[in-house]
Amino acid sequence: MENIPLYPLLFQPVYKDYIWGGNKIASYYKRDLPPGVYAESWEIADRPEGMSVVTNGPLAGRDLFSLMKLYGEKLTGAHFAEFPLLVKIIDAREKLSVQVHPDENGVKTVGGDAKSEMWYVLAAEPNAEIYAGLKPGITTENFKDALAKGKTGDLLRTVPVVKGDVVYIPGGRIHAIGPGCMILEVQQNSNTTFRLFDWNRLGRDGKPRALQINKAVKAIHWQDPDSPKIDLAKHPPQFDRNGNATVELLKTPFFRFEKITAAKSLDGATDNRTFHILFTEEGQAELAAGSMKIPLEAGKTVFIPAALSNYVLTTAGGGTATILRVSLPT
Repeated sequence: MENIPLYPLLFQPVYKDYIWGGNKIASYYKRDLPPGVYAESWEIADRPEGMSVVTNGPLAGRDLFSLMKLYGEKLTGAHFAEFPLLVKIIDAREKLSVQVHPDENGVKTVGGDAKSEMWYVLAAEPNAEIYAGLKPGITTENFKDALAKGKTGDLLRTVPVVKGDVVYIPGGRIHAIGPGCMILEVQQNSNTTFRLFDWNRLGRDGKPRALQINKAVKAIHWQDPDSPKIDLAKHPPQFDRNGNATVELLKTPFFRFEKITAAKSLDGATDNRTFHILFTEEGQAELAAGSMKIPLEAGKTVFIPAALSNYVLTTAGGGTATILRVSLPT
C-alpha cells in the first residue's frame, strides 16, 4: 500500500449533532444529507471519535491514521505521531457552551492535550457575535461568584463578527461562539475541552450537561488583554502577475492560515515541507497535481500531501474563486 504514489486526497466529512447546532452546513454547501442537526463537519480529522477516510483514488477507504503510519513525512512534511491539526466547519444555531482549552503549560497542571484554535467566519447573521476572553479586571473570585449565580456570560468579552473575520483562541482563552455564526475552525489535534457554563440550558436527556469547572479555572489565562479578532487592515494581500491575491491572515506556532482570491492560473508549492489543506469558500476552480485534476466548488476540502511539491489552481469560466489554505508554519 505504501508504494501507491500520493495524490490530492478527498475525505468523507464526519458530522456531529451537538444540541446547539443547525442545518446550514448541508444547505449552504448543497450537501446531500438527510434531515437532522449538523453542528459540526470534521473535514480533516485524525481522532478516535471522528476519523477522516479517503473517498477518491486508489487509497479510497484508508483512514488518515493509517496514512500517517504508512507515509509519515511524505504526507505531512515533518514527523508527527498523529496528524497535527483538526479542521472543521461549525454551525452555531444556538450559543456554544463557555469553555476553555489548556495550552502547553496548562496541561502540566490539568492534563489532557493542548489546544489552540482559530475561527474564520464563513457566514454570520445580523448582529452575530462571539465571546473571547474576560472583561478587564475580572478575578477568579468574581468569576466563581458569577458561576454560582448563573451569570457567567456577563463577564465575557463580546466581539461582533461578520463574514470574513478571523478570531484567534490560544489555549487558556475562555470563549464561546454565539448564535448565527458559521465558522471554519482550525485547531491543534486535541479534543480537550473544559466546560464552565452552558447558559443554564438542559441537554437532550433533560439534565444539565457536565461541567469541568475546577480544571477550567486552572487553565484560564486571567490576564489576557490581547484582542482576539485579527486586524485585517494589517494583513495586506500579495499579488502575482496573474492578478491572484494571497493574504496571510494568521500564523501561529501550530498552523498557518491564508486566503487566496484566484483570478487566473495560480501556482502552489508545498516544497515538501508541509501539507496544504484547501477549502473553497466561494466560486469554482480546478486543482491539478501530477496527472490528477479535481474540481473545486464552495464547501469542498482537499488535502495536498507534502510530497506532491507543486500544484496549480485554475478558476472556471473566467470568474474568481476564494480559497482558504491551511498549512504548517514552516
